Amino acid sequence: MQKIDRRAFILSATALGATAAWARAIAIVSPQAWKERRDLFTEGVASGDPESSSVILWTRRAYGDGRTQSVINVQVAEDEGFNRVVAQAHSTIKAASDWTSRVLVGGLKPHTVYWYRFIDTEGNGSRIGRTITAPEIDDARAVRFAFVSCQSVNEGAQNAYRRMIWEDQRAAPANRLAFVLHLGDFIYEVVEYPDEVPHRYDRTVFDIGRIPDARKVDNFHVPTTVDGYRMVYRSTIQDPDVQDARAYFPFVCIGDNHEFSWQGWQSTIKYDGKSEPAQPLRVAANQAWWEYIPSRVRKSSGPGLDRFDGPHVKNARITRLDADGLGDEPNNRTAIASMTGYRAMRFGRHVELILTDFHSYAMEDPTSRNEADAFSLKDFPELFPLEAMQILDAGRTYAGGNPPQSIQLGEKVIPNFARNDPPVTVLGREQKAWLKRTLAASKATWKVWGATNGTLDMRADPHNLPAGLTASWPGKGYACFGGGDFSGALSERAELYDFVRDQGVSGFAVVSGDRHSFWAGYAAKALPPEPFDPVGVAFICGSISAIGMAEAIEHGMKGHPLRPLFVSEREPGKLESAINLTLKHGVKSALEYERTGDVAAAHRVSNPDNAPHLKFVDMGGHGYAVVYAGADAIQTEFVCIPRPITRAATPDGGPLRYRVRHTAPRWTAGKRPELTQEIIEGDPGLSI
Repeated sequence: MQKIDRRAFILSATALGATAAWARAIAIVSPQAWKERRDLFTEGVASGDPESSSVILWTRRAYGDGRTQSVINVQVAEDEGFNRVVAQAHSTIKAASDWTSRVLVGGLKPHTVYWYRFIDTEGNGSRIGRTITAPEIDDARAVRFAFVSCQSVNEGAQNAYRRMIWEDQRAAPANRLAFVLHLGDFIYEVVEYPDEVPHRYDRTVFDIGRIPDARKVDNFHVPTTVDGYRMVYRSTIQDPDVQDARAYFPFVCIGDNHEFSWQGWQSTIKYDGKSEPAQPLRVAANQAWWEYIPSRVRKSSGPGLDRFDGPHVKNARITRLDADGLGDEPNNRTAIASMTGYRAMRFGRHVELILTDFHSYAMEDPTSRNEADAFSLKDFPELFPLEAMQILDAGRTYAGGNPPQSIQLGEKVIPNFARNDPPVTVLGREQKAWLKRTLAASKATWKVWGATNGTLDMRADPHNLPAGLTASWPGKGYACFGGGDFSGALSERAELYDFVRDQGVSGFAVVSGDRHSFWAGYAAKALPPEPFDPVGVAFICGSISAIGMAEAIEHGMKGHPLRPLFVSEREPGKLESAINLTLKHGVKSALEYERTGDVAAAHRVSNPDNAPHLKFVDMGGHGYAVVYAGADAIQTEFVCIPRPITRAATPDGGPLRYRVRHTAPRWTAGKRPELTQEIIEGDPGLSI
């Protein structure tokens, strides 16, 4: 939608399920009375998926007087005072869509800041929002955007957004963010109630309300209906920092797992080790996402301006996978297809943003199956033999179609329960084909793949542990940390990266979330002893607020001989994330640091083959990342804040732990990218 006439625009708005508003050529002073009533617009306003001439605007204005629908007006102006109004439209809001409004505004100027507000029939107004259109496809200026993930208002403070807004308001115009890319876990559907669980680790559990008709799973309550999901979205958006960020920046969003179910895939949920069909729940989760996230995703129910109208499905057990790993059951296929989230967006000459959905089409992670419990090793917590991961991932295609009947693990012989399964897919057949076509066709300088969870290998070398520390490592070599993200989809990742190499796709960059940690490195399908051949660069952002692995392990493994591989506690109560050293430099490095406290000495015993793909890893990092993509280079800057246990008292969102920048000069197809690193401020500790 770079150049589009009014008629085509209206048809497009209808297809997206949004009211259409078209900008006039001559701006006017607002003709409508307006008084701000944030108490009536409790979820604020938001904008999403900006293109060069259009953007989607959102709000919610609920009524409790018995009516089932009303009308709301939206105004778009070139100034915050609304003296130059360029577009306005009436939108019908209904109880059936939880009183949410989606308006697609077209005919706008490219790369321009606009202001917008909503007004009800009594003249009560929302807060004022700010949005920015994208540059045109031939615009040569650099693009700057932030990417984030994993915000838990139940267990943390969203101080990173306060910092992001504060810095952006003080930046030079050329250095301001064009949009915020949210890579998933916008909500956490697993909700704790503080009267039941007042604290988790060092966190206070905040009261965000009660989920209607909730199901209790261990200490968590989870939705069972669309109203349950809606409640969690409202609670998240009512957080002042989340709401301010949505009002100030346009957001581009793609869901991850918590928008549906923590351990779910396709339309299956899993609690207490038991998988259950949940097709109606998948439709309900998609509906709530569509209602609360302004975006250009497609819904299967067809044209409709004011409601999702999801398909009717029933719970039906999935007993068979098709050749591509999709549950071959009609209700499963229909539920998944109720919303299609993957899409691509262009920002000027230099950025093609390509978003994929990592859960709607994914197979069950084989390492999460009950049969995989046989690989759990008491002497080696968290670690999973890499050779077993490779066999399980490849399924029936391993060794040219001759997978072993069993897998040897030390003295144990474990049945290969995946030997008749398709190779693991996270993307699914249709989405993967679309991703390849989009990458190959893109003319942008940088093809930025928004891959909601991590693609960079997470591994260690327990075969290099000194004798006598614990039992001998029973694996044949390196260990990974199981599946659960794209780094565990070894066959599919190799297929995709081979495609990038073979098609001569240049400027390939991956941005991810989900791991609750900061990572920077190279996109490569394999590590030593296999050939190491990077085809791009890859970055992962720390969580906005959700608890990460480093924090969780601080409270566990006490007394275990391998605890120094994860946490260094050379002085009582002084904890450092030794897992960073283990992941980047190997086990000897972490043990040396625990012994001496000398980072240089720890680096001197680094295993260069353990992680040649990594430049940076901080498993305890929170905050956000900022990407600068220009004609000659791409930069990613990690902005790390202290652990967000309480809401910051200052307008800047509180202090920083560090700011570290990674830069990759533009490279040509067939050449290796090169990342350089610069510490801008603060101390990243053991992350380098």
